[in-house]
Amino acid sequence: MKRFLYLFLVIFCLSCHPDVNVDAVQLSYTFPAKEWIFMNGEPQQADVTLKNTSSEPAECNVILVLKTDKYAAVDSIVTPVRLSAGEEKTTSVAFKLPEPGFYRCKLYLKNSSAASDAKMVNIGYEPEKIVSPRDAKPGFEDFWAVTRAELDKVKPNYKLTLLPERSTGAKNIYHVEMRSYGNVKVEGYYAAPKAKGVYPAIAVYMGYAAEPHLPHTDGNPGYAEFILSVRGQGIQKATNTYGDWIVWGLESKDTYYYRGAFMDLVRAVDFLVSRPEVDKRKIVAEGGSQGGAFTMAACALDSRIKAGAPTIPFLSDYRDYFEIVGWPRSSFESYLKEHPGRTWDEVYDVLTYFDIKNLAGWIQCPILMAAGLQDEVCPPHTNFAGYNLIPSEKQYRIYHNQAHSTPAEWYEVRTKFFNEQTK
Repeated sequence: MKRFLYLFLVIFCLSCHPDVNVDAVQLSYTFPAKEWIFMNGEPQQADVTLKNTSSEPAECNVILVLKTDKYAAVDSIVTPVRLSAGEEKTTSVAFKLPEPGFYRCKLYLKNSSAASDAKMVNIGYEPEKIVSPRDAKPGFEDFWAVTRAELDKVKPNYKLTLLPERSTGAKNIYHVEMRSYGNVKVEGYYAAPKAKGVYPAIAVYMGYAAEPHLPHTDGNPGYAEFILSVRGQGIQKATNTYGDWIVWGLESKDTYYYRGAFMDLVRAVDFLVSRPEVDKRKIVAEGGSQGGAFTMAACALDSRIKAGAPTIPFLSDYRDYFEIVGWPRSSFESYLKEHPGRTWDEVYDVLTYFDIKNLAGWIQCPILMAAGLQDEVCPPHTNFAGYNLIPSEKQYRIYHNQAHSTPAEWYEVRTKFFNEQTK
């Protein structure tokens, strides 16, 4: 009888307190895995910290919804929590990720009357085991051999113009013009150390639609540096004749924009090799986003590159890519509306010749790749689709708190890597 009365009083007292507004309960979270990438054997869980800022007890459920990066449902986990007034506690929510890849987490609180705003975050599981097989066509190698031979027939006609107002430090800065595939003029900025000697060099490849930028007269000490603007981009945006680059010439692999753009990358290496102050055995490459894709393409197509440091690379694993994020799929959808006779399969057939994952197997130099776990522009699944097919020495850094970007520390990581590869 006493026990029954006690339970009745507890239930009665709880019922006397209406649900505390879930907004009064603060929610924060972390994942115990390094950079939120779980490896096999590690406990898979979210560590959720709740703080009740109300003067009343609070009861609510922690809801964790898991989906694949393609939005397929994986699990929905409900964890009840009770907090005293002002109490803070951490609870662990265990889950099971079904296979290597990247996953979308949605975390929020819910009681009988309301739900809090959701927190959305990505996590990963053994990304080096992601499998996205090459889908290159039988004529893939011949296509690029012919393309490279056609580039070699074009005289570069290098033209350098000193920019004295930019050359106030350890390096002279030049505007460079040269001829590339199809006799198209491309441009760039070159930084040459003033002190006599022979130096390693960095080829820098730019992001999609990036504004042109010049190397700093005191930047990257001990290196020559060439920042390339591929056809129609960067320096040449004002006179761009290619429209939306990613769909220009998509009718055929022979006319597609990136055929010429990839050859511009090789021409940049030609330029560096032509310079007397550059050590031809010590040319490295880097770039982010489209520039990351360019870095991998250049390393695949030009064996003169000693090492590459791509970040958040673009242009890879198109069929999966277009299921994960909205752009650049939207540009291809617009193209197909304007070309009603074309089909998705025909588009994908062209893209296989330019897909970074199909070129990755040709890379023979060391690679250091950076990826942002929260990237919704070049999602990490697509980064690793190509990376995992590289046969040479390789390593990666993935940053759990980065989207389409890398943190400041990346410069130090990449500089150490380049110094080791060029010593």
